[in-house]
Amino acid sequence: MASASDNDLTLGFWRSQEMLLLKSVMALVGRGLELDVVIREILHLLSELLGLNRGRVVLPDEKGRFAIRYAYGLTPEEIARGVYELGEGVTGTVLRNRQLIVVQDIDDDPLFLGRAVSRAHLPQEKVAFIVMPIGGFRNEAGVIACHRLRHRNRELADDITILQIVSSLISQLLQLKAAVEEQNQALQQQNVLLVQALESATIRYGIVGHSPALLQAISALERVSDSPSPVLILGRSGTGKELFARALHLASSRREHPFIKINCAAIVQSTFDMEFFGYERGAFQGAREKHIGLLEQANTGTILFDNIDELSLNIQGKLIRSIEAASINRIGSRSRIPINIRVVATSTQDLQRLTEEKAFRYDLFYHLNIIPVRLPSLVHRKEDIPLLVEYFLNQFNQRHDRSISLSPDAVHYLTEQNWPGEIRQLSSFLERTVLLSTKCILKMRDIHLLLKGDSEAFLQIDQNRNERQEVRSNPSIRPYESVLSHSKEEILNALKINRGNKSRAAKMLGITYRQICYRIKKLSIS
Repeated sequence: MASASDNDLTLGFWRSQEMLLLKSVMALVGRGLELDVVIREILHLLSELLGLNRGRVVLPDEKGRFAIRYAYGLTPEEIARGVYELGEGVTGTVLRNRQLIVVQDIDDDPLFLGRAVSRAHLPQEKVAFIVMPIGGFRNEAGVIACHRLRHRNRELADDITILQIVSSLISQLLQLKAAVEEQNQALQQQNVLLVQALESATIRYGIVGHSPALLQAISALERVSDSPSPVLILGRSGTGKELFARALHLASSRREHPFIKINCAAIVQSTFDMEFFGYERGAFQGAREKHIGLLEQANTGTILFDNIDELSLNIQGKLIRSIEAASINRIGSRSRIPINIRVVATSTQDLQRLTEEKAFRYDLFYHLNIIPVRLPSLVHRKEDIPLLVEYFLNQFNQRHDRSISLSPDAVHYLTEQNWPGEIRQLSSFLERTVLLSTKCILKMRDIHLLLKGDSEAFLQIDQNRNERQEVRSNPSIRPYESVLSHSKEEILNALKINRGNKSRAAKMLGITYRQICYRIKKLSIS
């Protein structure tokens, strides 16, 4: 018979094992929500530290049944066999009744099926089976189950207590994972809807592209589209500020009302009052009819001040007074006319810096800067360049009755270029390309010559290519091209596009493998 001191030692040992298990479990939970790893390791700790072997967690499957989802000490075949219906065997009964069942001896209990693990694979001595319900999540149920040697120097009640703690923890983990998955799914759906909405918006507004930088700018415009507050659109020259201003107007409730564009660089000081405020008949010599000014023409709609930094300080003062008063006074009239306009301004300059330099009125700047939107440069949306190339080629082919296209290497070459003039420069270049080309498909070398502004060389290359085609048709004549027929930049780009493959680069350039190797050597290309 064991003495009291022996019992105390045994009890102390099991308490230390329990504490080690709980500390280890807490450390696992802190690592994240990879439940395959976390729950399997919990079952491993139950086996190694407390002797609760062949642990498994049974959860609902997609077919409406219940199956082993996580396990330790079971083979893949045993896990695959662990499928249960409600009320079937010990596991199914716990799933249905949501109450703990302890089978003292699996050999003497008719409810025990032995479906997952056959009796032959268990110890010959008496084996107990504990099935503990797991708290519901998503209105579903589950269980944690394990085998236990019946005759061992540890109280069954202690094992049940530990399993209750573990069951509660697994339940919380499952609920947390389900909540995170639902939130992620909702966010993904929102992102899909947002991208679809923004992409459809780009088509609706005539804006080409789907890069994140572009979609972010469109999203910013749509969020403020129905606000009456002024919008300041900033960006480099050629980024499409006027197109975005029109998109803002079309997205707003004012879309059916006027959109008036004013080129501030073309405004003359002497005629500003007449053009902006209008005048009554007879207001001055030559005023034979009443004239409606630009601000009044834009009433109930949107007015765009393009390059507003070009306005003189005097004109800025008159403009801000009319905008803030929301009314104008025609020349020759004593009554003020109320106006309701949405003001949109664009600028390529840093207006805050101009304000500090006293080159721009601070009151106009702060009035306009309520909603600033900055448009991305092409360098930040390179993935849109192929789409822009296709769009402009289609546009110019239709306009000039041509049928010009670019090879993939030519499009890639354009994508890798810097475009200081932004979209305007790209559009201008492609229109020139359509007008100058005498063949249907242009390759990288053609584009390279046109970008350098060497139109004569481009046309000469085209003529030489036609001559080479005639030479190739006669097998007795060997085609020859000078080592200077391709620039170092062309060869480097061809090698870059083809990831260093000389054969493919040579084919792209229209020369032989031997010729490209000779040029690489002569041009000192490493």
